[in-house]
Amino acid sequence: MWSVRLRTTIFWSLLGVTAFNALSSMVSGVALLATGDLGMPATFLETSPFPSFTVPGVILVVVVGGTQAVASALLVVRRESALFWSAVAGFGMLIWIFTEVVFIREASWLQVLYFATGTVQLVLVLALLGIVSWLPRAPLRRPAVPERRPVGSSR
Repeated sequence: MWSVRLRTTIFWSLLGVTAFNALSSMVSGVALLATGDLGMPATFLETSPFPSFTVPGVILVVVVGGTQAVASALLVVRRESALFWSAVAGFGMLIWIFTEVVFIREASWLQVLYFATGTVQLVLVLALLGIVSWLPRAPLRRPAVPERRPVGSSR
């Protein structure tokens, strides 16, 4: 019984982290596009291949936020591909943060936060896949409702 509760807790935690990443990535990307720089100095782009923050803003909205949104939606409707897309989104977040640190050559608490959320996302996927040994593997779909039989039925 505890494994069902644990699985449920892990599932909802994954959905929460994924939805948080989707929303914050998309909002941040749109804000970056709307302001042009979100208050960041142009020196952040000196070691990057980008002349402005426009392309990084689009990548943040479409690629990072988009994969997180797809994963969130698939988790909500409990599709079998939800864990695959959650892993893709988690790795996407880690790649985004790693690349950002490499190009900017500075780190902030936000980068630490989002690297952590991407890592947590991947660990939760591994737990739901049963790769983490303390949780048995089971499908994401809800169990079928047992057929109701009339009282006194011999079947």
